[in-house]
Amino acid sequence: MRIIEHAKEGLSNLYYSKLRSVLALLGVLVGTASVVAMVLGGELATNEALRQFKTLGTDLLAVSVNFSSEESEQTAGKNENLTLSQSLDLAKADKEILQVAPYTQLFHPVLYNGNPVNGIILGVTGSFADIVQIKMQTGRFVSVFDKYEFYCVIGHEIYEALKKISLRDPLGQQLQIGKNIFVIVGVAEPWPENSFVYANIDNSILVPILTSTVVSKYATISNVIMRLTQQADIAKVEAGVSGMISDFISGKQVTFRSAKELIAKMKKQSNILTVFLGLIGSVSLIVGGIGVMNIMLVSVVERRREIGIRLAVGARRRDIGMLFLMEAVMLSLVGGTLGVFIGILVAYVIAMIWHWQFTFFLLPPLAGFSVSVAVGIFFGFYPAYLASRLDPIDALRSD
Repeated sequence: MRIIEHAKEGLSNLYYSKLRSVLALLGVLVGTASVVAMVLGGELATNEALRQFKTLGTDLLAVSVNFSSEESEQTAGKNENLTLSQSLDLAKADKEILQVAPYTQLFHPVLYNGNPVNGIILGVTGSFADIVQIKMQTGRFVSVFDKYEFYCVIGHEIYEALKKISLRDPLGQQLQIGKNIFVIVGVAEPWPENSFVYANIDNSILVPILTSTVVSKYATISNVIMRLTQQADIAKVEAGVSGMISDFISGKQVTFRSAKELIAKMKKQSNILTVFLGLIGSVSLIVGGIGVMNIMLVSVVERRREIGIRLAVGARRRDIGMLFLMEAVMLSLVGGTLGVFIGILVAYVIAMIWHWQFTFFLLPPLAGFSVSVAVGIFFGFYPAYLASRLDPIDALRSD
């Protein structure tokens, strides 16, 4: 009950010193708001990145096959590259593998109506669109039946660039890649770029994988994307795929990238970023705490006679200390509460500006509020201690 009485009296004293209380409260408010806004904003940014990443699914596994020059010399005369049939046979490496999509990657000069076009050429199979979730805006995607046909599908950025050149829909028009003429049979919808795939589909020209080997002798299958079952044992699948590749080719260096592993790494980096942003925001909160201590020290000096009278009529030093400590805590509570709401509002505005999905995370507001209260107790303790140690006679003599 004494704590409640001290809290009421503390609020009453703060009310009668409005200007001084508001100045002290502003420091805590700004500090708490900065902590909440920075930490919550960091969480929202990470959540948005993870959300975009998860649009491809968490059941993907990418395989990259690389060769060094030394290994190539040692394996001269042997098959050094995966063939299309071999890469498709990787689906048999484990029963948890549902789909396989090998692809090649080329950099070749591209012309449209005599105008150069910047883009990456990808040699793909029909399953590539299913695995990386490419949706068609118009036309169709390349299929297994195209084989060596000179058909291509263009990404959305390529589509916009070609429209500016010809001022008409490029679908059905011809595109020159190197010395070969391709017919545009499809246009892909905008695709969210993702670090899991070694290409930006929006800025790519997709051709049948067998056709890519005709366009360039350097079109080798060095990347394969697989879709697995949700409960797949990643380590077991990787071992099976690695063993099968070893049977197919020599001198290989196989690396794997799992969507689940990448998401786990992103979350770990997010935690580090959250702590870092919290520490930066806490600096302003400490400055606010110093302001609270300064205001409370001024209050102790101004109220020396009050303290002397309280001690003279029987108040315990503990009660005096508790009274001033509660005033500091109440400043921090009010400032912390307002700061939490302002911090959430700032994070919401940031999310709206950047078109992020706003998700409320409990930890940032809770952490900001808790730290603001801790700051009030820490910086309010010293003025409260000084007030409790005043000599009643000296306090009564003060003007």
